[in-house]
Amino acid sequence: MKLLGVLAVLYAVAVVVIAVMKPEKIWSMKKIELFKKVLGDKGTEIFFYLWAVGFLFLGIWLLVK
Repeated sequence: MKLLGVLAVLYAVAVVVIAVMKPEKIWSMKKIELFKKVLGDKGTEIFFYLWAVGFLFLGIWLLVK
């Protein structure tokens, strides 16, 4: 479980990096383009942050469990 917790925390960090840096190769993927179309650019960024917070909590929960 500890390994899954560490992986979840690392995934959360990666999602935040993607949301902050907005790498063109990732930000222009079809799925993210759909998110931007539905939520707008700022809404997609907020969605990424919420997704990262969820995985951060999951990772912490798995680490202390």
